[in-house]
Amino acid sequence: MFAPSSPGMPRALPVEHRAKLLETAREVSFPQGTRLFEEGGRADRFWVIRTGTVELDMHVPGRRAAVIERLGHNELVGWSWLYSPHVWHLGAEAATPVRAYEFDAAAVRAMGEDEPAFGRALALWVGRVVAHRLHSARVRLLDLYGPYGAGSGV
Repeated sequence: MFAPSSPGMPRALPVEHRAKLLETAREVSFPQGTRLFEEGGRADRFWVIRTGTVELDMHVPGRRAAVIERLGHNELVGWSWLYSPHVWHLGAEAATPVRAYEFDAAAVRAMGEDEPAFGRALALWVGRVVAHRLHSARVRLLDLYGPYGAGSGV
């Protein structure tokens, strides 16, 4: 669980910390087309996808939102909840019906403060996801708006 689903994805959260995190999980479902969050909104929760697909998108002035990445099974949806000021940097929408584990961000941050080993593992896991997402966003935006052949497809 929370393992990479493709060769380019970040490493998973270590097993012992996954179990601890799952203790706080709540199972949720979203119909296709549901907006999970909007860019600039308050990041107070996050999800790990069990089934379905979520699209991350970025507001582009004067254009439709650009889909940056598609996330699926065992992937983390949302990282802005971990870093101040806890505001979403992207938007997210259920591209298909989605079943996921939902986590309360404040409770998980408090667990990380109470248990430093868990907090470090969580920060490393989310940090790897952030690095991957920034790279994906850069490549996708080059594909959409850069010179022909500047990046590679999603």
